[in-house]
Amino acid sequence: MTERARTETEQPEPGGEPAGRTARAPVSPGLTAAEVAERVARGEVNDVPVRSSRSTVEIVRANVFTRFNAIIGVLFVIILIVGPIQDGLFGFVIVANTGIGIIQELRAKKTLDNLAVIGEARPTVRRDGAAAEILTSEVVLDDIIELGPGDKVIVDGEVLETDSLEIDESLLTGEADPVVKKPGEAVMSGSFVVAGGGAFTATKVGRQAYAAQLAEEASRFTLVHSELRTGISQILKYVTWMMIPTAIGLILSHLLTLGLPGDAAIRRMVAGIVPMIPEGLVLLTSVAFAIGVIRLGRKKCLVQELPAIEGLARVDVVCLDKTGTLTEGGMDVSALRVLEDGDERYVRQVLGALGDSDPRPNASLKAIINAFPVNEAWRCTQSLPFSSARKYSGASFNDPDGESSTWLLGAPDVLLPAGDPGLAEIDDLNAQGLRVLLLARAERELDDPDVARRARPTALVVLEQRLRPEAPDTLRYFEEQGVRAKVISGDNAVSVGAVAGKLGLPGADAPVDARRLPGDTDAMAAVLDEGAVFGRVTPQQKRDMVAALQSRGHNVAMTGDGVNDVLALKDADIGVSMGSGSEATRAVAQIVLLNNSFATLPSVVAEGRRVIGNITRVATLFLTKTVYSVLLAILVACWQIPYPYLPRHLTLLSTLTIGVPAFFLALAPNKERARPHFVRRVMRYAVPSGLITGAAAFATYLLARGYYSGPGALSAETSAATLTLFLAAIWILAIIARPYTWWRIGLVLAMGLAFVVVLVTPWLQAFFALRLVGTTMPWAAVAIAVVAAVLLEITWRWVDRRFPA
Repeated sequence: MTERARTETEQPEPGGEPAGRTARAPVSPGLTAAEVAERVARGEVNDVPVRSSRSTVEIVRANVFTRFNAIIGVLFVIILIVGPIQDGLFGFVIVANTGIGIIQELRAKKTLDNLAVIGEARPTVRRDGAAAEILTSEVVLDDIIELGPGDKVIVDGEVLETDSLEIDESLLTGEADPVVKKPGEAVMSGSFVVAGGGAFTATKVGRQAYAAQLAEEASRFTLVHSELRTGISQILKYVTWMMIPTAIGLILSHLLTLGLPGDAAIRRMVAGIVPMIPEGLVLLTSVAFAIGVIRLGRKKCLVQELPAIEGLARVDVVCLDKTGTLTEGGMDVSALRVLEDGDERYVRQVLGALGDSDPRPNASLKAIINAFPVNEAWRCTQSLPFSSARKYSGASFNDPDGESSTWLLGAPDVLLPAGDPGLAEIDDLNAQGLRVLLLARAERELDDPDVARRARPTALVVLEQRLRPEAPDTLRYFEEQGVRAKVISGDNAVSVGAVAGKLGLPGADAPVDARRLPGDTDAMAAVLDEGAVFGRVTPQQKRDMVAALQSRGHNVAMTGDGVNDVLALKDADIGVSMGSGSEATRAVAQIVLLNNSFATLPSVVAEGRRVIGNITRVATLFLTKTVYSVLLAILVACWQIPYPYLPRHLTLLSTLTIGVPAFFLALAPNKERARPHFVRRVMRYAVPSGLITGAAAFATYLLARGYYSGPGALSAETSAATLTLFLAAIWILAIIARPYTWWRIGLVLAMGLAFVVVLVTPWLQAFFALRLVGTTMPWAAVAIAVVAAVLLEITWRWVDRRFPA
């Protein structure tokens, strides 16, 4: 619309109400610079910080003040009191691990914060008579903020101007239907515009705004469901309950039955308790997530919730919005086909006027604006912005000859009745992957709900969409990984199918018109399982389709960039938004692709699979140690003999067979598809492995007790039992490191070599109280470890067959 036409449109009728559906109050120039400065001085500014991650204090607190750090800390203090310091090495390991956790999460926080600033919305504010984009934090009380489709309402306010303004408040109220706003009505922060435009005055800013109050209760740094975290927490809960009776049994057994001195009894008790705690498992999971966030951040992928990379790795269906995902945002007018012997020159003027009538045109209208120049003589009297639910936009004009007319521009299969002969030609164009809009002249007033009925078709506008060059490879990746892609679009089904076919999507040759989808969830799910391309999908249908897929047990990811995608993004297991998308989509998505590249998704899936697969591997190491520690404590109590190990022995074994190798294994590449039931999959290996390892170590200990005698017998017995335990544990590491690569083999050999160095170096022998006496018992310890290794191989293969994942 021309500036002159807009000014005339905004004049109220004699009755006082604005003409037609356009209802704007007189334009306000907004605050002056002096008024803004005055409000800033009074603190009336929108100073709510963007919470893209936890604060530094929260990170330190979360890593330091944990239940297991408290337990380890108490045991460490006890050892410092009774000595020697060698038996307190486990305490220093915890300090190092906690430090690593803090450093990695701070690095992730820096990445998140930097990316959040890049992706932060910049509202358009009117000041000193001019509109300009500013930071959200710079908005002050009484600012006039302009709104358009897709814009998020960032502060509470009162509507000042409207142009068919429709706002979706579903994120706040749960009500999915958009609310038509009129001047004087309230708008709440956290809602977003689905159609039309306007402006509102900020009445509450900062922590007084509704969305900010919600954010205080549940900040943006929340966690989507993480099976890894839930499973590990469940395991740790049971371990905690086992530790208490075990500690009591060990201390009483050593003090009362065996009559050991108090300090010796305490050292043996601590040695029995410490290895039960898989303390490094929690840390390693956090570090793996944090490093994943950093890696993805380098690819301009903002992970708003850390376990979202795990969630996307578990996804087996990804729903793709065509526009902005498979195709680039821009389009070009490739042809104009005038119908019924119409005047092409006149049609071009109508299209130019329609393009000018919308102050916030979508991609289709932008292409029309570029192709058809504006005739200043056309005056818009009413406008109807495009809506995803309607599938068309419209406007009423006074042309240069003074004639009034009303025009609609939108989907031909919506504006034309079923069976219209013109639809055949349109289907042919759609089959070529072209997008077709129908220009029709309406007989009814624009504010009539049935304005589209009996509208006279005048011309077809043929648009050519720009395909994303990276889309074919990305779709091929999902197919190879067993992830089914579903294209869900509001466009014509045949056109969407043609585009998907060009990109090589399987099933693109059988597109489904969503208007014929059954309403029943089960019936809809059956159709969705069969089809791959769906057109003419309404925003509510997108949401229903996600729910239908989830009802079949699918983990669903939804990608999108428009307002019509918000409801589905919110309900999907993982929502993925383009960085150039609307603020509303970025707000509800767990993952934002700031570079707007669909090709980044495989990186996110691969990162998630790396985390899940590797943590599952190393969790078996940690929990095997827990199982054999519990078994050894029970056997010692039953046999009424001293616990075979000191804390320093188990610290050495844990470092070489679990701690160091787990760190490398957790960060290694891993393309294994994520599978459910984390706890069951880990425990099916950890329990038998722990029982075999613990039984082998205890058998060596009993054999050594019958072989050695004299003052140094307990030290010799411990050394033999330690040798068996190490060899069995290193064999478990060798099994978990499969399939072998050069660095995995080198890792296992390096850990074995490190243990040999301890055994042959005199000062390390003394430090760790390890000295093999004679040759008979050490070789017997090796023989028992070999038997344990054979049993481990047999057991793991039996478990694979008997309890498949």
